[in-house]
Amino acid sequence: MDHYDSQQTNDYMQPEEDWDRDLLLDPAWEKQQRKTFTAWCNSHLRKAGTQIENIEEDFRDGLKLMLLLEVISGERLAKPERGKMRVHKISNVNKALDFIASKGVKLVSIGAEEIVDGNVKMTLGMIWTIILRFAIQDISVEETSAKEGLLLWCQRKTAPYKNVNIQNFHISWKDGLGFCALIHRHRPELIDYGKLRKDDPLTNLNTAFDVAEKYLDIPKMLDAEDIVGTARPDEKAIMTYVSSFYHAFSGAQKAETAANRICKVLAVNQENEQLMEDYEKLASDLLEWIRRTIPWLENRVPENTMHAMQQKLEDFRDYRRLHKPPKVQEKCQLEINFNTLQTKLRLSNRPAFMPSEGRMVSDINNAWGCLEQAEKGYEEWLLNEIRRLERLDHLAEKFRQKASIHEAWTDGKEAMLRQKDYETATLSEIKALLKKHEAFESDLAAHQDRVEQIAAIAQELNELDYYDSPSVNARCQKICDQWDNLGALTQKRREALERTEKLLETIDQLYLEYAKRAAPFNNWMEGAMEDLQDTFIVHTIEEIQGLTTAHEQFKATLPDADKERLAILGIHNEVSKIVQTYHVNMAGTNPYTTITPQEINGKWDHVRQLVPRRDQALTEEHARQQHNERLRKQFGAQANVIGPWIQTKMEEIGRISIEMHGTLEDQLSHLRQYEKSIVNYKPKIDQLECDHQLIQEALIFDNKHTNYTMEHIRVGWEQLLTTIARTINEVENQILTRDAKGISQEQMNEFRASFNHFDRKKTGMMDTDDFRACLISMGYNMGEAEFARIMSIVDPNRLGVVTFQAFIDFMSRETADTDTADQVMASFKILAGDKNYITGDELRRELPPDQAEYCIARMAPYNGPDSVPGALDYMSFSTALYGESDL
Repeated sequence: MDHYDSQQTNDYMQPEEDWDRDLLLDPAWEKQQRKTFTAWCNSHLRKAGTQIENIEEDFRDGLKLMLLLEVISGERLAKPERGKMRVHKISNVNKALDFIASKGVKLVSIGAEEIVDGNVKMTLGMIWTIILRFAIQDISVEETSAKEGLLLWCQRKTAPYKNVNIQNFHISWKDGLGFCALIHRHRPELIDYGKLRKDDPLTNLNTAFDVAEKYLDIPKMLDAEDIVGTARPDEKAIMTYVSSFYHAFSGAQKAETAANRICKVLAVNQENEQLMEDYEKLASDLLEWIRRTIPWLENRVPENTMHAMQQKLEDFRDYRRLHKPPKVQEKCQLEINFNTLQTKLRLSNRPAFMPSEGRMVSDINNAWGCLEQAEKGYEEWLLNEIRRLERLDHLAEKFRQKASIHEAWTDGKEAMLRQKDYETATLSEIKALLKKHEAFESDLAAHQDRVEQIAAIAQELNELDYYDSPSVNARCQKICDQWDNLGALTQKRREALERTEKLLETIDQLYLEYAKRAAPFNNWMEGAMEDLQDTFIVHTIEEIQGLTTAHEQFKATLPDADKERLAILGIHNEVSKIVQTYHVNMAGTNPYTTITPQEINGKWDHVRQLVPRRDQALTEEHARQQHNERLRKQFGAQANVIGPWIQTKMEEIGRISIEMHGTLEDQLSHLRQYEKSIVNYKPKIDQLECDHQLIQEALIFDNKHTNYTMEHIRVGWEQLLTTIARTINEVENQILTRDAKGISQEQMNEFRASFNHFDRKKTGMMDTDDFRACLISMGYNMGEAEFARIMSIVDPNRLGVVTFQAFIDFMSRETADTDTADQVMASFKILAGDKNYITGDELRRELPPDQAEYCIARMAPYNGPDSVPGALDYMSFSTALYGESDL
């Protein structure tokens, strides 16, 4: 940096724009600076009735230099020395340099001796430092100042003009259109801009300079030839000239700034009203959807068939997969919009938004909770109904099989028991009939268990509300009545046979032995056939393995059974041999049993045929259970990863929202990265949903490989999405509050440290006692009434907790209560001028049409001064914009 540049210029000058000593050696630049700086000095000195001719000579005695500083600063300097000696001149120049230094400008290597000696380079540097400090440094445009502010002002003013592109303070001004555009923007009647040509820079520059000198009281500081004839005009000269235009038009700029400030207020009001309308519509639509959905979920009318219930389950899965997720997103967006709207209203000192009755966020949350409760109950009911129907189908089939076997067995038994063949039978025949009857009684007793099983199955079907219970009950009653009748008939026949037994003495022991062994063996074969044809239902691989083991044990008994069969057939063969040998008149039949060897062989062959079929059925079911086990393990492996991952992410988001690492923008960036990683994790959730669907389709109801259910995963995922979106929204609102209230990062960190210290439960919220302790630690001395007032601000919903957003809103509001009112007063004074009122026509002239009409419509209910109809004074104006109690 040049030795006479001030340290302050670091705040508004880029390093590449600093003075270069060697550049001052360029004659063209030195000429431009002499001319510009001389004209600038004279524009101020003439106010004191004097001027300079030679910039390095006329400032040597320090008198005009001190006079110049008094004119541009409006302050009185120390009394100058009137002597002509060198020491008097040095004293005067030192007084001037000391005054410059008192304004915060640090002069380096510029001494009074060099100015007194007429050093051109040092003199020009000193004048440039004065220009920077008093003409350029205080320029401020949209949060930029000095050179950058002046450049931004030029760019804003010349943006609508063709062939004008202001990027710097040298070659961007060579064609003269930039100067003409500035004049035309503020005083369009002075220049016919449409007639200017970019290829005629001399005419453009002379036009601008002449008009500025004649009508704007801006002295001609450069010649057009000086600018056109130089490849790169001197930047300091151009900046000095342009700053004169800025100060000439500063009054118009203040009016424009005031108009812009009102525009912003109106734009915020319009935006907030639109947000309110959007919230009301979205809340109404969401509540209507919940109202229509809950009755469907509460419908508990059961179906009679498994197919119908499975269709209901499929409809419920479609609801979970297709219809509910968009509504979850709408609910989350609704909360975000509500929080953003409340934050914007607080920042603009507007009353908090109160939705229509029944559309509060709490109302929506309550309705959503009812929806999820109905959802949970409906799913449990569906699964229980499917289990019930599955059990009913199994029991009904088992009932039919046992009933059919029993009915086949009882067929003809009543007729047999009613026979009176004993009346004409011989003694041997009577004894045979008696033995046969004993065998029948043994057979009857063996069938007692089956009848009891049939009755127990019918009772269970009734308890499970089987839809075809009447027909089952009728068939069961018929079997029981028949069974009672068989018992009565059996007892009656036995009594008859015993009465005639005394008349009968002979009986064939072999037939009796055959009958006694054949009957249980036949019953065993019937039981085996029944078991081999019995349907089974299992849910685990252990159950199917148990059935397989039992079947293998049954097969192990077949060799012994075959031996018994051969023994029974041997008895029959011996009877036949005896009959043949002794010519017994038995008519070729066994008088004690109806079971023939052919029947035993037929049933035995049937049992042998059923064994491999049973093997195949058990093998197929074993394969199905193995497949189900793989599905359980596959689901469990994914769920055991996804469940802890969701919990970990929830904890990490909680830590990010509480800990103070970096700026709010760093925290927001970190949270957005977390949100991206979470969204990228969605395919794994979808894959788990697919696996869960396969499990439900396979009718798998339990899983020992994981404690997580799909419902746990869904709820955790939805909570994770809602939490990250809500946390991002809270940080964004904190940034809005910080920027709107001018809170520094250090203050924000202090607020966060205090909040975290008193958030003893580490929930991200302080309860009432913690908040009171925090205020006391920060120096607040308050009673119960004052504390209640503060709580009504930070906890308007009376939830009993204070969030960090509400805490920083309160802290920033305590220090910035009057900013908005001051801005409105300043804007009103600028627009009203010397009057104490403002009219609708003035608003239409200063504001864009749509915002002007909006403001006038807001002003309609208020009356201004009686002497000026349709006008507003300050109180009416501020009340129209902000309401009765805001300012």
